[in-house]
Amino acid sequence: MSQFDADRDAVLARMQEKKVGAVIIGTNLAESNQALALAKQHDFLWASVGLHPNEEEQSDMSQYEVLAQDPKVVAIGECGLDYFRSSKEGQKERLMTQIELAERVGKALVIHCRDAHDDMIAILSAHTPTVPVIIHFFTGSGELAEKYLDLGCYLSFPGPITYTDMYDDSIRVCPLEKMLVETDAPFAAPVPNRGKRNEPVFVADVVAKIAAIKGISTNEVAEATVKNAQKVFTLPN
Repeated sequence: MSQFDADRDAVLARMQEKKVGAVIIGTNLAESNQALALAKQHDFLWASVGLHPNEEEQSDMSQYEVLAQDPKVVAIGECGLDYFRSSKEGQKERLMTQIELAERVGKALVIHCRDAHDDMIAILSAHTPTVPVIIHFFTGSGELAEKYLDLGCYLSFPGPITYTDMYDDSIRVCPLEKMLVETDAPFAAPVPNRGKRNEPVFVADVVAKIAAIKGISTNEVAEATVKNAQKVFTLPN
C-alpha cells in the first residue's frame, strides 16, 4: 500500500522487534503480485492473492492461479461480496470462481462481505468450501457470528472492536479455536491509535480487547490466534 512507501522498512523493523508476522492481502492482480514480491523478502510475511469485489478488473483467474502456486501464497482473496460500494452485477460469479480456485490450489479463502451477509451465507451453505474460510474484518452481531461459525468459518476481528461495544457479543460467542486477529493496515487503527495510519504491530491492541471481553489473558488470546493462523494458512511453527 502506498501509505507505507515513506517508511516501509521501519514498519517491518517494528514487526520484527515485536515478533509480529502477517499475511499481506492482494485485492487485484497488481497488488497480489506486489504482496507476493514483498512476502518473498521476509520470512515473517506471507501473501494472499485475489480480486476484491470493489475492483473493476476483468477477472482472469488463470493469472491468480499461477501466483497461487508459490509456497509463499497461503490464501486466495480478499474476495467476496460488497453491496455497499459496488453494483451487485457479476459479484456472485466472481466469488464462485475464486472459491473454486482456492479449492483447486488447496489454500484458504479470505472473504470480504459488506451489506451482503444473507447472500454470502446462502452461497457458503449451498457450496461448502473444502478449504478453511476466513471472514475478514468481522464486525457483526453475535447472531451473525453464530451463522458463520455454524458453517465452519473462522472470524477475523479488526481494530474497530476496540472503540465500541457493538461487537462484544460476537467475540463472546466465537470460540478461541475459530478466532483470528488482524489490523487491515493501513486502515481502521485500533485504540489508542484510532484515526492514525494503522500498522501490523497494532494487532496487539485487538488482542488486548478480546482478552478483556473474554476475561482471559492476552497471552492466551495471542497463542490461540497464532496457532489458528498456522493451521489455517499452513504456516511454520
